[in-house]
Amino acid sequence: MAAITDWPWCHWAQSRPEQPALYLDRQVLTWRQVQQKVEGLAAGFARQGVTPGCGVMLRAPHGERMLLAYLALVQCGVRLLPVNPQLPAELLAKLLPDLNIDFAFDDYDTAVLPSLRRLQFSPLPASRGAGWQPQRIATMTLTSGSSGLPKAAVHTSTAHLASAAGVLAVMDYQPGDRWLLSLPLFHVSGQGIVWRWLYAGAGLVVRDMHPLEEALRDCTHASLVPTQLWRLLQQSGQTLALKQVLLGGAMIPVELTGLAEAQGICCWCGYGMTEMASTVCAKRADESAGVGFPLPGREVRLVEEEVWVRSQSAALGYWRNGQIASLTDDQGWFHTRDRGVFDGGELRILGRLDNLFFSGGEGIQPEDIERVLLRHPLIHQVFVIPREDAEFGHRPVAVLDADEALDMNDLPQWLADKLPRFHCPDHFYSLPEALKKGGIKIPRQQVKEWFQ
Repeated sequence: MAAITDWPWCHWAQSRPEQPALYLDRQVLTWRQVQQKVEGLAAGFARQGVTPGCGVMLRAPHGERMLLAYLALVQCGVRLLPVNPQLPAELLAKLLPDLNIDFAFDDYDTAVLPSLRRLQFSPLPASRGAGWQPQRIATMTLTSGSSGLPKAAVHTSTAHLASAAGVLAVMDYQPGDRWLLSLPLFHVSGQGIVWRWLYAGAGLVVRDMHPLEEALRDCTHASLVPTQLWRLLQQSGQTLALKQVLLGGAMIPVELTGLAEAQGICCWCGYGMTEMASTVCAKRADESAGVGFPLPGREVRLVEEEVWVRSQSAALGYWRNGQIASLTDDQGWFHTRDRGVFDGGELRILGRLDNLFFSGGEGIQPEDIERVLLRHPLIHQVFVIPREDAEFGHRPVAVLDADEALDMNDLPQWLADKLPRFHCPDHFYSLPEALKKGGIKIPRQQVKEWFQ
């Protein structure tokens, strides 16, 4: 890792004070200006009673205000909990008491807990705030909550920087480059972008994400899902500045990466999770279905097909009611519940062990069917879930996010030579709009609950 011995924005303000660091809609901030803004906000939060170790919920729209509040609260030494504005108030009311949250920086009017003290965006003259202690708790990030309530994974600044260092050991991200903050900070992938920026001392672009083509103007790096890149390459009427794209969220078609590479865009795919502060494995996207090899500082092993991970970026554990519950075993391995194999030394993810179900005595891994359906040019996202069946116990059905031009009645015939007949879903349904309004990842459990 780079020798960062101070808050990263202070480190770069000392060594590269006048270098452009943050590209906003109306201005460009140097590292010196970023430091001044962050320290001024930190002073304002401290004046309002924020002290190291307290819990602060952060809920704000994507943009400059959210980013600066995130950095300033980290510098205050708090346990920072960024949350999705789409989370129902009832769910937050259940989560927050066990997370020991004292303050809320909340740009929304919804009352969550009356006991939370609301923070104002009120900068004061710059103040250093809490001293740089990289092993102190920095963030609490909610997991996707595939079953039960989401858990809050606790990370230090050291873990976030270790995550960044591993990714940037394979991806080239230099001081003159600009990475678009395309993902929300309540998601670990969005925080991953921020900490890579802080680790590299490069450029970060924060803009309105719509339209995407305009948001990407002059950006050299971006984190996108395949659907976004497809549409970008097909609709773009101008030459893109993009050099590197980290793809996630779905199977990555070879046709897509080939088209992108032909335009000089290097495509990367990988495997990661909230508990490891984002990416664990990565590679240049190719025709292989694998997710690459472990990045520096990460280890991967398989135990009865379950993926185990050990990493310098691992969370300290899950926070609950003033305690941190360990998420690893005695040797530091995190048991992911992902099912995988090594293929030529490369990790390939087969699906979630928790998702496996049986139909007529035959095991069906939903992700196997989903990977095939995602090859259809009109399908963008798919969830295969079990439906109770009197004869077979369960049968697969598919819930799709697809173009309006798709005729679902044609899908059984399209799948006929691509899947065993018994694996073909009995029915196909459209993904409701309400489920698309959350983060970049829709929990499978929410789709199951909607279907039931």
